[in-house]
Amino acid sequence: MGIYDISVTAENGESYQLDRYKGKTMLIVNTATKCGLATQFDELQALYEKYSEQDFVVLGFPSNQFKQEVSSANEAAEACRLTYGVSFPMHDIVTINGKGAHPLFKLLTEETKGILGSAIKWNFTKFLVDKNGTIVKRFGPKDRPASFEKEIEAYL
Repeated sequence: MGIYDISVTAENGESYQLDRYKGKTMLIVNTATKCGLATQFDELQALYEKYSEQDFVVLGFPSNQFKQEVSSANEAAEACRLTYGVSFPMHDIVTINGKGAHPLFKLLTEETKGILGSAIKWNFTKFLVDKNGTIVKRFGPKDRPASFEKEIEAYL
């Protein structure tokens, strides 16, 4: 199964397959609005605005696995939009580690390894996916989005 075969649920409850983003470079991020790293939303939004016309998209997936998220996807998305001006697609709250992990995060972590092996260490782990659906890079929670902008540019 490839990334384009996976179904996800948008914040509004609409389910869709990631093949919607075929031909686009994706930055997939597990987010948490109450996390100390939430200021990264500003940089993620700036990258989205700067490169969206070059077929780049940021996809936010809230997770409460580290107990730093609000109780619903709508609440999380609203917090992102009001506090950080986020306009990139946000999704339903998902599990990112363990047996109950969402299929997207199972695939992302199988294809990349972090400090804790395949497990996601913390909120704001970021995965760069090229226009062909290949997961090309994993960035840790403390890697500021602006610090790897040149790597994103290389895949546009």
